[in-house]
Amino acid sequence: MSFDLWTLGFQAVNVLVLVWLLQRYFWTPVAATIAARQSAAATLLEEAKARKATAEAALAEVDATRAAMAAERDALLATARKDAQAARETVLATAQAEAEALHDTAKAARVRAAETLKASAIEDAQGLALTIAGRLMARLDGAATDAAFLGWLVEGLSALSEADRKALGDAALKVISATPQDSAAQDTLAQAITAAIGHPVTLCFRASPDLIAGHELHSPHFTLLNSWAADLARIKAALALPDASQDTNGQPDAA
Repeated sequence: MSFDLWTLGFQAVNVLVLVWLLQRYFWTPVAATIAARQSAAATLLEEAKARKATAEAALAEVDATRAAMAAERDALLATARKDAQAARETVLATAQAEAEALHDTAKAARVRAAETLKASAIEDAQGLALTIAGRLMARLDGAATDAAFLGWLVEGLSALSEADRKALGDAALKVISATPQDSAAQDTLAQAITAAIGHPVTLCFRASPDLIAGHELHSPHFTLLNSWAADLARIKAALALPDASQDTNGQPDAA
């Protein structure tokens, strides 16, 4: 068997040309594409880590703000109850002492005057407590307040029985907020409420400045009060009752 050197040479040249073409037009672009995708993937991972760290820091800040708000509000309510009770006791003692010292004819008039004075003092004490609470609300950050009230709304829903939460899916629920909520805020509210109830529900959103701050949940047969206006109403009702030791901690009420 003989070899044709010319044929062998041409074959060698063809192999070299093929290798050069593959190197130039296939392997080099493919390697560059792979490297670019690896770099993009690494960049996306770094960005995801940064966003996660930012979200965790924001969540920690919201939790701290909620805790501080709850502590300050509890202290304020306790002081308001104490002051109102002290004012009531002082007025009652004064009225009783004056009534016992009066003669029969003037006694009835003095008693009526003492009752009027007592009612006026109680009303003044109630007004003072509500004014202090209103000023506290004005100092709070709006975003942090919304986040705190949303947390209390979720706590109120979670405290319901499973049967009650299941019944909420039978009718449309109305979410009433103190301020208009944009689409992102509505999505946040919807996700939190759905997670707390445990199944999808139909929600519609409405704003009511009368709430002052907070979010409430209403349906034809269910109401979850969770607003600053509801808190102030509970404070006023507690101050008007003979027993001022009722719970007025501002947690959501279901009706």
